[in-house]
Amino acid sequence: MPITELLSRNATYFKNDVALVEINPDVKSVPHMTWREFSLIESKRGGAFRKQLTWGEFDVRANQFANLLLTRGIGKGCKVGLLLMNCLDWLPIYFGVLKAGAVVVPLNYRYTAEEIRYCLNLAECDALVFGPEFTSRIEEILDRMPRITDMFYVGEDCPAFADSYEELISYCSDKAPSVYITDEDDGAIYFSSGTTGFPKAILHAHRALVHAATVEQKHHGQTRDDVFLCIPPLYHTGAKMHWFGSLISGGKAVILRGASPEWIIRTASEEGCTIVWLLVPWAQDILDAIDSGRINLKDYELDQWRLMHIGAQPVPPSLIKRWKSVFPHHQYDTNYGLSESIGPGCVHLGVENINKVGAIGVPGYGWKVKIVDEDRNEVTSGVGELAVYGNGVMKCYYNDPVATKEVMDDEGWLYTGDMAERDADGFIYLVDRKKDVIISGGENLYPVQIEDFLRAHPAIKDVAVIGLPDKRLGEIAAAIVEPKEGSELTEEEVNSFCMGLPRYKRPRKVILAHVPRNPTGKIEKPLLRKIYRSENLVAQQNEIEMDKKK
Repeated sequence: MPITELLSRNATYFKNDVALVEINPDVKSVPHMTWREFSLIESKRGGAFRKQLTWGEFDVRANQFANLLLTRGIGKGCKVGLLLMNCLDWLPIYFGVLKAGAVVVPLNYRYTAEEIRYCLNLAECDALVFGPEFTSRIEEILDRMPRITDMFYVGEDCPAFADSYEELISYCSDKAPSVYITDEDDGAIYFSSGTTGFPKAILHAHRALVHAATVEQKHHGQTRDDVFLCIPPLYHTGAKMHWFGSLISGGKAVILRGASPEWIIRTASEEGCTIVWLLVPWAQDILDAIDSGRINLKDYELDQWRLMHIGAQPVPPSLIKRWKSVFPHHQYDTNYGLSESIGPGCVHLGVENINKVGAIGVPGYGWKVKIVDEDRNEVTSGVGELAVYGNGVMKCYYNDPVATKEVMDDEGWLYTGDMAERDADGFIYLVDRKKDVIISGGENLYPVQIEDFLRAHPAIKDVAVIGLPDKRLGEIAAAIVEPKEGSELTEEEVNSFCMGLPRYKRPRKVILAHVPRNPTGKIEKPLLRKIYRSENLVAQQNEIEMDKKK
């Protein structure tokens, strides 16, 4: 069954139920969009701009865009880039591409003009949908996207080089196009986050998209009564595949533009949200705002909020302990996945396993998992590379058979590049990225273990551990530590706290600085290595020059 059938079913059975709500707390910073009239609600609510769509309206919008694409000759075998900030029309456009039989290609809204060009060309896109935030970036590369034949602009003041999406779909049929789609048809191309290099194009079939929806619903038990609060960017598999739980159950979802602690709590209260997926920094910010008194929980109605879950990066056990002390009635889950495995869910903790916080969990619904050595032989103890198998595994890296063969075998196992180990109960613990392992004096150091230890310090907001070159040990562990706002943390205090670690795991260098994270919450370690390795090499070179003078 293609993923589009779930939307058509909802439009048939839940036509007048609300499917999507957009909350924009800072409407002044975003160009005003033109929205259709029918039964759409546009209102100011306490300083926020609110819009909504029913399942019937959602389906109509998707059908109209699909028919527009087909009139332009964009259907099976074609690719459509999608470059929008989170908004109410993001998902209808996504499904419109799929209903036309084409492949949808969501793009990271932080991409530079050159990265946009690279990804559109790599995926061989034939069309592009974009919003006003990206006009200047698209103008820079207009003459270097030879395959792009059509550009659709979502917003007011359409540039001359594009067509107005809103105007054109108003002339298109709202009936579902007669396009035959199978489970094995190509559905979407996502791009890797680039944490280990330049983005790769990840091709998924409709089968994988449906599997993601099934897995999410099985793990978190969504019903039509649940309301999902979606904050992360929709271009990423994490946000999208968690929303697929609402799609398969016919429940409402709320798209919140922005991630301030106050607006997360306020939206959860006013919209009756029952499920909220957070990134580690957002959960920390919410707890800090409650501790500081900026948020008074007595001002909000949150009894209906039943589940808080986290994914996209390792989760410090100290954070969850702190969260449960504030929200003791919340169920908690963590989800592990990759874009190559259609996002979260191939491993998950399970709400019933709160005693195993710190683990990423057990194989997810419909998934198989193994841990292997360097020769890809399964190991029963110790640290090895995590491999996963299931219907959610990608078809390939698009047009890159060499890179595909590096991470997939002939049986369909995906080798994740993440180092993991199992405990006696079969729960899997993520140790670190294979490429992030630091080899210092012959010892393997796993940064995640050191980061988890340091995050337990009450004055530390965030931490990243990277390897820096060392002429004696090869590499040393360096901890980039971001103090909490208002704290007066010193390097000496951090070093003293690290005395609780085994000697070989203690960072040799402590740097008090901001820890950058990408939109999906992952620490930008390549950027940190670029900054601090170059600085370290300069320092070592200066030291060598001083030795020569002596």
